[in-house]
Amino acid sequence: MSDEALIKERVAQQLRQPIGQLDAVHVLRRSIDARGRSPFFRVQVAAYLGEAYQPEPAILDQFKPVDEAPAVLIVGAGPAGMFAALELIELGLKPIILERGKDVRTRRRDLRAIQQFGQVDPHSNYCFGEGGAGTYSDGKLYTRSHKRGSIEKALRLLVEHGAAGDILVDAHPHIGSNKLPNIVANIRETILRYGGEVHFEHHVTDFIMEDDAMKGVVVNDNLELRAQAVILATGHSARDIFYLLHRHGVPIEAKPFALGVRIEHPQPLIDQIQYGQRERERELPASSYRLASQVGGRGVFSFCMCPGGLVVPAATAPGELVVNGMSMSRRDSPYANSGTVVAVELEDLAPYAQHGVFAGLAFQQAVEQTFFQHGDGSQRSPALRLPDFAQGRISATLPGTSYIPGLYAAPVHELLPAAIYDRLRLGVQEFGRKMKGYFTEEATVIGTESRTSSPIKIPRDRETYMHEQVPGLFPCGEGAGYAGGIISAAMDGQNVARAVQRFYG
Repeated sequence: MSDEALIKERVAQQLRQPIGQLDAVHVLRRSIDARGRSPFFRVQVAAYLGEAYQPEPAILDQFKPVDEAPAVLIVGAGPAGMFAALELIELGLKPIILERGKDVRTRRRDLRAIQQFGQVDPHSNYCFGEGGAGTYSDGKLYTRSHKRGSIEKALRLLVEHGAAGDILVDAHPHIGSNKLPNIVANIRETILRYGGEVHFEHHVTDFIMEDDAMKGVVVNDNLELRAQAVILATGHSARDIFYLLHRHGVPIEAKPFALGVRIEHPQPLIDQIQYGQRERERELPASSYRLASQVGGRGVFSFCMCPGGLVVPAATAPGELVVNGMSMSRRDSPYANSGTVVAVELEDLAPYAQHGVFAGLAFQQAVEQTFFQHGDGSQRSPALRLPDFAQGRISATLPGTSYIPGLYAAPVHELLPAAIYDRLRLGVQEFGRKMKGYFTEEATVIGTESRTSSPIKIPRDRETYMHEQVPGLFPCGEGAGYAGGIISAAMDGQNVARAVQRFYG
């Protein structure tokens, strides 16, 4: 809802004031209530009578050059790494970002290669590269992690780098994969302008450890870079970093995660269910849903729901098949999709116990490789209609899809681990009872959704944010087990940056 005149008129009516007496009306919060027969907008505003609205000064106005300041190495240019860099500049330290992938624009060619030709670059893909996984896989900004820090500050920094101001007020803010690349590039320019450094195709291949403390990194097997602090913000799919830490004797831990499939519906069907409008009103955004159930002592839940979105291939190495979801800013695709996954607890990993702390990672990889090996060596994905999936039978035909590499009918129920399939089968039927119309022949089950979160946690002290046993090492973001999306990762990066400043004294 963007009709400022209408909002001002309604505010004047509620205040019983002539509209001319209102100097300004500032929207604080905006959401959609679709619980009744007709959806409507809820808008919370601040009204100004006899005074003008004064926006807060820009955060970037406080930045000063850090060219000569002490350096901090940041491994990874996702939201955790980039927001850590911005916070370091604000605090007077020099960030040096090392990103294994390519800059956000060059990266597009590698995304095209995986979409159209099935070619996976292990350093440049939907997970690796400037901006991290969120840049080209949707850009949803919703988080419940209010205790982590200032959500508003992270959102304001995005706006100051080019995002629409709507994200400051929307209950479920979203930028979109077509808008985020420019914002990410603008953040990089800010870092460079104030004296920070950003280096692409700089793959960290070793750590420099002295007296059991982190003293720097080795890049591309030959370049040594040193600093008193290393922020490790590599994301949930940088498996080589986990193995590298283990080889150096740095303690890491296995952690629970989730695994399942991605389910795609026609967006008009979801609109009909949620709004009662198969042809929704122009002012209404593409509708979404969130579903959860308990089956056999494990959570089954929707994850990363993408209204008006696309399903995309998210493998990070040849020989594996992984899918994810994304939406453009307008969310105008005719399809809606959501990860639909089962919680995997540590006791579920007994068959992989020989892998020790990497049991979850081995389980994850085994499923991804099984789905790939069933196919023709491309990124075409096994799929079934939703009722066929629940009944354990092969679909005679498949609906249309947004997934560019293509789908083929295959026994997804047999490719998944039995415990995962059994819970998903019962879970989606329960979802159909909760959300009438969800369990339909029009829905497609696509495998496999396996990168919901990291199966590894890098332990750190709650007060110092530093590794419990390795001074100078600051685990950060989703890959370290401390975030679950763009905003929570950004806030964790800011928190870690402040901890680094305290460490530097």
